[in-house]
Amino acid sequence: MTPAPRPLIAVPARFSATASALRYAAEVNARALVDAVWRAGGEPVSLHPHAPGGTADPAATAARLARFDGLLLPGGGDLSPHRYGAREIHESVYDVDDEQDAFDLEAARQALALRLPLLAVCRGLHVVNTVRGGTLQQDMGGPGREHRHLRHPVALTPGSVVAAATGTGTATASCYHHQRVDRPGEGLTVTARAADGTVEAMEAPGVGGWFLAVQWHPEDTAAEDPAQQRLFDAFVGAARAGR
Repeated sequence: MTPAPRPLIAVPARFSATASALRYAAEVNARALVDAVWRAGGEPVSLHPHAPGGTADPAATAARLARFDGLLLPGGGDLSPHRYGAREIHESVYDVDDEQDAFDLEAARQALALRLPLLAVCRGLHVVNTVRGGTLQQDMGGPGREHRHLRHPVALTPGSVVAAATGTGTATASCYHHQRVDRPGEGLTVTARAADGTVEAMEAPGVGGWFLAVQWHPEDTAAEDPAQQRLFDAFVGAARAGR
């Protein structure tokens, strides 16, 4: 008996100046991330973030996403602060790429409009928050206050998508970020926070379709922590159901 095709999960690639075994600049995705999608039963597909001149065509982006069963927005460098209305740029902002920003923002916008299952991770949460008109704190206060190379408990709202997916009320989050949500975007609900008040998960009850954004990196520990793997399982499950 031929197994059913895996749901196709679009994962926008990240531009990289170098990559092992390649002679030129590359487009990459974290292996831990695509492995987690694969374990969940999905077929991760790297998507070229095409947005020449820092502008992504809405119709073309929607047409590209229409072929997929879900969108996973991965982590990466910082969004340009002008994308969420900031006039000044903090000195800690790094790895800004205008083409990457434009494509990710338009992909998030179209996925929400199409009600395509969407899982947003770290930078991905910032992208969705920005699309919905929210803002970011450009830097959390430097070493000692940022969440880099840090694992900490996160309290999940009972009855939320993230609580249902992980099957727990408190998750152990693996984090790597120096920015966080300042003002939540329109229609987004905070469903998890760290002890210091950092927004750790956001959902959109009124948007329709399966959507979850987490500030941490569930792929870091998904191979060893069933609660983190279940986030990918729930996402891929929603993608399969919506085929």
